[in-house]
Amino acid sequence: MTKTAEHPDRARAFVADDARAHWHDESLWFVRQKRDRQVHSVPEWERLRELASQVKRHAISRWPDYLEEFEKNATALGAKVHWAADAEEHNRIVLGILRDAGVKKITKSKSMLTEEVHLNPYLIKHGIDVTDTDLGERIVQLREETPSHIVLPAIHLKREDVSETFHDKIGTESGNADPAYLTEAARQHLREKFLGAEASITGVNFLVAETGGFVVCTNEGNADLGTSLPRLHIACTGIEKLVPRAADLAIYLRLLARSATGQPITTYTSHFHGPRPGGELHIVLVDNGRSDLANDPQFRDVLNCIRCGACMNTCPVYRRSGGHSYAATVPGPIGSVLNPLHALTPRIVRESEQGEGVEPREGEAGDAHGSLPFACSLCGSCTDVCPVKIPLHHQLLALRKTVGDRGLLPWGKRIGMKAAGKLLNSPKLFGVAGRLARKALPVLPRAAIYNRLNPWGVGRDLPPAPPKSFKQMWRDELKQEASSPGDPK
Repeated sequence: MTKTAEHPDRARAFVADDARAHWHDESLWFVRQKRDRQVHSVPEWERLRELASQVKRHAISRWPDYLEEFEKNATALGAKVHWAADAEEHNRIVLGILRDAGVKKITKSKSMLTEEVHLNPYLIKHGIDVTDTDLGERIVQLREETPSHIVLPAIHLKREDVSETFHDKIGTESGNADPAYLTEAARQHLREKFLGAEASITGVNFLVAETGGFVVCTNEGNADLGTSLPRLHIACTGIEKLVPRAADLAIYLRLLARSATGQPITTYTSHFHGPRPGGELHIVLVDNGRSDLANDPQFRDVLNCIRCGACMNTCPVYRRSGGHSYAATVPGPIGSVLNPLHALTPRIVRESEQGEGVEPREGEAGDAHGSLPFACSLCGSCTDVCPVKIPLHHQLLALRKTVGDRGLLPWGKRIGMKAAGKLLNSPKLFGVAGRLARKALPVLPRAAIYNRLNPWGVGRDLPPAPPKSFKQMWRDELKQEASSPGDPK
């Protein structure tokens, strides 16, 4: 229970650096504006969103059928399909494939699934050299950090930070922060890694049941180069990436890049159908709690997510608190739904089978991410920009109740919520409290309001108390209108 303040605590250090926080905010808002310009160039945008939502819902409603169809068709193309129930099984399967092939060095293109299951530390612990080849991911890997954004992993860093990292890790000139110089240095560094790799691991953007193929989208071509050189390719993916038909890709590929980075299409959209000649292709399909989510009618739409990151770019909380404040692989509004659900859903499922009072297993108490649904202003901007129409702010509101019902809120917030509930449910009590506050706030010493018993007040200041309530001001306005009916408005 003591970890429910994790997001505010983690955000505090980021927010304290005012210049960086504003720069981060403006950088992401720039991407949001690019997205808006692209959206306005597609008249049928809302129709595409609706189709994307419907196709995903249909695919999830028939997951067993479409997953079996995918496996059958992928196998016919020469790929080997593996099934992993959870992160541990996924990592064990991947390590087994690499050991069977005698592989010691791999390259990996960006894959949030492998971040979710913590594949890198697992492989490194077992003696495998792993190099992330997406530039942003390579930067954070060199810094021994996690990505702070699912599409822009190093968006929290300035070029001066990158210059310092490259100088320390790959020997570039000290203090040279020229983007062209740093990019060329990264290119040369990664070329050596590509040439020395014995296998490549990629993520997947879309699995196609009809063909048994899959699609990987990148802007740097790193997935294509990584899979072209070694003979062994392992594609790791969550089962929610499934679409029924190849024709469905025409919907999602138009939505993905525009929503993610404000581009009309990603620079490289690579279609894989079986292994290359003389090569070996393994596809690892991961559940890791997704089936439980699919059985929850209130939250199953969260599985529609195509990992574009648009909800992060528009979220005022994410933009001002930074991705690391979420302490999760997927941050932002979508992460504030996914992460608490990932922790809570297995327990909820067991409760439905065994009755209430089920003791939480290790890691499923939900307290680690219990504060995330409250890292939200409920402005609804995430829902507006979501290309697959996930009702994110409604889900966050519903999740607050779930977290509260399970006693995962700190006592201070529980008492505050109960008091606010009483106050807001009684117009008379609300009026009395307002009158008292307007009289007391101007004369109370600051220490009486801002002290350690009021964590809300840390970093926040109340506005000056107004002389009148809204109701009083409204009555005055009506009286003024009644006394001068002919005045133009």
